Amino acid sequence: MIRWLGHSAFEITTSNDKSILIDPWIENSLSPIRLDDIPKVDLVLVTHDHFDHVGNTVDICKKTGAVVVTNPETANKLSRSGVKKVIGMNIGGSIEPMDGVKVTMVQAFHSSESGCPAGFLLHIDGKIIYHAGDTGIFSSMELLGDLYDIDVALIPIGSVFTMDPYQAAKSLRLLKPDVVIPMHYGTFPALVKDANEFLNIAKKEYPDAKVVILKPGEELRL
Repeated sequence: MIRWLGHSAFEITTSNDKSILIDPWIENSLSPIRLDDIPKVDLVLVTHDHFDHVGNTVDICKKTGAVVVTNPETANKLSRSGVKKVIGMNIGGSIEPMDGVKVTMVQAFHSSESGCPAGFLLHIDGKIIYHAGDTGIFSSMELLGDLYDIDVALIPIGSVFTMDPYQAAKSLRLLKPDVVIPMHYGTFPALVKDANEFLNIAKKEYPDAKVVILKPGEELRL
């Protein structure tokens, strides 16, 4: 199950009831939950340490004892902030931070206060979920599409800081996912307000992908 929590934050629940949070900025303006609503988290993935992505990682981990996976420099920064269980990894690497879950870190074209920005490929329950992080479009997305049979792609469409709807739709030709969920829009005044333009362009550019537009709190069952 994949549930959108607004902005770039997602909750993924595995078949053996493990809870994974990605870029858990739970205090974003679209979030359907509060920190008090999070009883259990096993794994937190952080793509980069801008405030809207590292988000509430420290508080969540102190509350739940979750393991954090991110780049080494951000891992050290979170460790100094009191997070007890931190795993640093880098672009191209793969780890299995818990049973039944494999994480591969891939590149993203963006910036970061510490370390380098990244995306993640999650290998869970026989499916591959790609969280692009914050990124512009880049040509080696085609290589990711060739290397991995991506079932679900979570990609930013908001422009200004990431791909705009046109670039995001074009990226589908490279990634070749079965399903795409747009993210990173509607939370700041500068960002694209909704996913309608992306949906319309995606239908023309890569009709093989099913575009699923979630409202905050809604979920996609795999």
